Amino acid sequence: QVQLVESGGGLVQAGGSLRLSCAASGRTFSSYYMGWFRQAPGKEREFVARISWSGFSPYYADSVKGRFTISRDYAKNTVSLQMNGLKPEDTAVYYCAASRTVHIKDFGSWGQGTQVTVSS
Repeated sequence: QVQLVESGGGLVQAGGSLRLSCAASGRTFSSYYMGWFRQAPGKEREFVARISWSGFSPYYADSVKGRFTISRDYAKNTVSLQMNGLKPEDTAVYYCAASRTVHIKDFGSWGQGTQVTVSS
């Protein structure tokens, strides 16, 4: 099983950028699909982006496509989310997650989350 710790959240003005990072422990990091999810106040957690175990085939929610980029570094056992063109509606707690399969419903091993706040 993989353990995940997110970092990099903060307060930013609309139009700004943030880079989130997720550090994974465990020797099997390279065999997991990795993903980012978010949960805004009063809303359910939603999918943001995922990347395959090979580092290819990134997939994004329509709401972030063209603004967010997911990537992974096998040497550092990290997965990152570069967020550009941030909007107030991107405000949420962002979570890193892992899965053995490509299916969004299978993601788990949740980290503690990192708060992202976008001011208008």
